[in-house]
Amino acid sequence: MIFYFSGTGNSRWVANALSIALGEPVVSIAEELKTNKKEIVCPLREDEKVLFVYPVHSWGPAVPVTRFISKLKLTGYDKQPVYSVSTCGDECGYTADRVQKALSKRGITLMAGYSVIMPNNYILLPGFDVDSKEVERQKLEDAPAVAAIAAAIRESKNVNLYNKGSLPGLKSYWIYPLFANFAIGKNSFRVTDACISCGLCEKVCPTGTITLSEGKPVWSDTCVQCVASIHRCPVRAIEYGKITLKKGRYHHPDVK
Repeated sequence: MIFYFSGTGNSRWVANALSIALGEPVVSIAEELKTNKKEIVCPLREDEKVLFVYPVHSWGPAVPVTRFISKLKLTGYDKQPVYSVSTCGDECGYTADRVQKALSKRGITLMAGYSVIMPNNYILLPGFDVDSKEVERQKLEDAPAVAAIAAAIRESKNVNLYNKGSLPGLKSYWIYPLFANFAIGKNSFRVTDACISCGLCEKVCPTGTITLSEGKPVWSDTCVQCVASIHRCPVRAIEYGKITLKKGRYHHPDVK
């Protein structure tokens, strides 16, 4: 079973690729959380592999992932192998360790953590932008390294396919908590006069944060900064304050 969360499509693409390679079904974390159940029960086969596929947000797991894990009950769990596969623009810090800690609270053991470098998409802070088209193209071409992860999982190999980068402790245990506590909820998203009222932003928002009022998007205080809406707007009518005015946009070309 492959549990995934995705904003711009990178993690969804990886989840789909692993699903094909390993023969495991995909389950949307966002859709499960929308049920508002106190406990999310998922039965496991004896031979099942469990994967969590998700983006790295500020050197930690996307907030919905740990929310989901805190509600998760795997019935029939008897030490089946569990893996973390995080997508990141460059490095992951100790993201897998934070997921391992969340899983351990539910009595679940993480066997290994892997990472896949994908095109950058975080543009909501100064100094952060999407990759150049050349770098984006190269990362997408290199992304079939997912096959190496699938092989390691299928054959139970102990291989290092995780890029924690420099200063992982500082980034994952100091910067990430600040992001999770202060950057989540309140936001500065706005819509410009370029909006054509297509409603795509509402459809792609995985947390139900966006609703339409007179055809225009309105953001509630449940935003987790997955950046799906700003990147998927077909006419660039969504901005984040003035920070994103001259920045690029990106979503995975194979995820519609």
